[in-house]
Amino acid sequence: MARHRLRTMLAAGSTLALGLGGLTFLTVPASAASVDLVLNEVYGGGGNTGATFTHDFVELANRGDAPVELAGLSLQYGSSTGNLGGGSTPGSGNLKVDLHGTVAPGGTFLVQLAPGSGNGEALPTPDLASTTLNLSGSTGKVALVRGTNVLACGSTCAADPAIVDFLGYGAANDFEGHPAPATANATSSTRGTGADTDDNAADFTTGAPTPRNAAGETGGGGPEPEPEKARIPAIQGGGHRSPFAGKRVETTGVVTASKFDGYWVQDATGDGDDDTSDGIYVFATATGAKPTVGQAVTVTGTVTEYRPSSASGPNLALTEIENAKFAVLPEALPMPAPVLIGPGGRVAPAQNPDSGGAGRVDVETAGEFRPDRDAVDFYEALESMRVEVRDAEVVGPTNSYGEMVVVPGGTDLPRTRAGGVRYAAYDTPNTQRITVDDEIIYQRMPSANVGDTLPGLVSGPLSYDFGMFRIYPAQVPQVRSGGLAKEVTAAPNHNELAIASFNVENLDPTDPAEKVDQLASTIVHNLAAPDVLALEEVQDDTGAECPDGPSPTCTPDGVVTADQTLRMLTEAITAAGGPAYQWREISPQNLTDGGEPTGNIRVAFLFRPDRGVQFVDRPGGDATTPTGVQNIDGKAALTLSPGRIAPTDDAWANSRKPLAGEFSYHGRTVFVIANHFNSKGGDEPIMGRWQPPTRSSEQQRHQQAVLVHDFVADILAVQKDARVIVAGDLNDFEFSQTSSLLREDGTLVSLPTLLPEQERYSYVFDGNSQVLDQILVSPALVGKRSAGLSGRVRGYDIVHVNAEFADQVSDHDPQVVRITP
Repeated sequence: MARHRLRTMLAAGSTLALGLGGLTFLTVPASAASVDLVLNEVYGGGGNTGATFTHDFVELANRGDAPVELAGLSLQYGSSTGNLGGGSTPGSGNLKVDLHGTVAPGGTFLVQLAPGSGNGEALPTPDLASTTLNLSGSTGKVALVRGTNVLACGSTCAADPAIVDFLGYGAANDFEGHPAPATANATSSTRGTGADTDDNAADFTTGAPTPRNAAGETGGGGPEPEPEKARIPAIQGGGHRSPFAGKRVETTGVVTASKFDGYWVQDATGDGDDDTSDGIYVFATATGAKPTVGQAVTVTGTVTEYRPSSASGPNLALTEIENAKFAVLPEALPMPAPVLIGPGGRVAPAQNPDSGGAGRVDVETAGEFRPDRDAVDFYEALESMRVEVRDAEVVGPTNSYGEMVVVPGGTDLPRTRAGGVRYAAYDTPNTQRITVDDEIIYQRMPSANVGDTLPGLVSGPLSYDFGMFRIYPAQVPQVRSGGLAKEVTAAPNHNELAIASFNVENLDPTDPAEKVDQLASTIVHNLAAPDVLALEEVQDDTGAECPDGPSPTCTPDGVVTADQTLRMLTEAITAAGGPAYQWREISPQNLTDGGEPTGNIRVAFLFRPDRGVQFVDRPGGDATTPTGVQNIDGKAALTLSPGRIAPTDDAWANSRKPLAGEFSYHGRTVFVIANHFNSKGGDEPIMGRWQPPTRSSEQQRHQQAVLVHDFVADILAVQKDARVIVAGDLNDFEFSQTSSLLREDGTLVSLPTLLPEQERYSYVFDGNSQVLDQILVSPALVGKRSAGLSGRVRGYDIVHVNAEFADQVSDHDPQVVRITP
């Protein structure tokens, strides 16, 4: 498609980043040659009856004289009459492959796609492999797209400006010029050597597939090599990576479980070594043939190490067999008994110390393999085997993905008041947590809260994804309720001021009425309608119109105001029997404060004039103007109220800025600072390949904590006895350095640290109950104390209404402090 060209990749030292539509391209000098990156060959018959090759593929070609970088591009597919991307509505599908790598000048780049049922020869070594796309063997649409979001053009995409090249073949309803001829299981659409005419019928011919990778290797190189016979324990090996990785093997076992895209096979007797797994997963694709559970089979295929989410990411890899064929054996083999995990069986070590070596290591390639000492090694030694847990205790509620987190019954771990597992320190990761996942019992996982139990045995193959080891039960677990009830906090008396914090999880006017009503009811009834409420994750008046971020097919609307959002919530509060709250907030600059893309989240204040709470307005605050501290007759006051703290400082880049407000109550001034610190996204998982895991996100939170600390110190320098409340979602633990920096020099006191240990949590992540939301107060409010709450703090409560419950309205628990100003 000659009219849409890609810029060439320059030599090191001569690039200049150019942001365009959310993507990054590289500019070139005016004299540099522009290149055509084209779809060179498309094959959809892979693995089918009569197929030439085992996999579908798309071959790209660079017809220019400079290398082309593929990052930021994608391949997208649609059926002959369907939408590009495969969704029921334009832009809603997921049939795409995000590209990465480089295409040499004059070279090709081979993208291996889904296999069929195993017929045909192996492709030459692909430059990129994905099983997301399963092309039609005869008719369809393939697009090379500038961007990684599914295009919203649906079935009329050939002329979309984001298209780099487009092929419609067979009976496709979208194409350049005219559709290319239909293909079959033994034929492909191949671009000719002539100039690109933007007419698929003229540019492509149908014939025998001829895949070629970047190294120049071609297909059709003769029969596959004879597979090496090996038992499953030998294939798994005594480590995280298989000694047979990349080799064709033949192995025998019993099919123990099956799901939509593959099945598990386990050696019937095992090798008697607890350090080697006896099971393995066979990837077969959603349409591939699968044996029946209980059958004894011989499987032939290639051993791979599949890493969920990203090939270079922090997740552990799973040893699998791909491109597999199976044969059912005439004789039966006994079904292996499941391995009991937990008390009475194998108990996971409490730590992930790896091999005891110095520094951070990749456990897959460095250090000793010690299942007796290292938790990640312990579970690796059971990977893909049948396992079971007895009387599992729910420590993470059922979520919308059909997952819950449990620990085996009787497990000795630090507990919360509801029976959850408390995350108390970095060196106590609570490694006995296991996710129970509905991968096999799809959409039938029962609802469970923290403190519930799953009586009896939960059994299935052990797998791994999203940083957690997980059991895929073959039977729907039963749930016995632990009787958990949502907490109701005490209302303030006539001379107390109640100040609360609540993360309302991306609230905007597009949310369903049920969410808004439940939030309102929680504020009125469970939080006792606090006098001042610091809200986090308040979105703008149109919400996240581009939830995947700006792209060529989605342009942000530029709306940053949140009056409709806040009016919607406050009216719902009144309707629920609560007061008529007023609010204050400062809208951010568009697309600058992080959170859900294009949602423009911010923090905001609600307050109750009916209870005598007045907001002291000092005008001038906006998205970029910082508020400061001034001395008025010996008393501290804000220069702007509401006002943002150092909003242009690099510490707040792509993050929510704290909002400071000056309130008056019974003649006393109270300063409240609402916060939503940098997200923990990007931190490595506790049960990941890198040990110890890196918490990269905390560096920005440390910078943010210093700025808030220093602002509070400025207030106290003017007025030592000033009443200051720092509240919000700090995205860090009460024992973290972030909290320590806020408390440095006694400037602030963290109230969560004064609670009984079993009450210290506001969030449940992967079954770990932890503090992310905090309220800290200035020394004048706590006075001289020996332990616990004292002074002007009359009560502090993390109100447990969300984090432990399957029916949560937010993923955070709110919190409230009552003070006598």
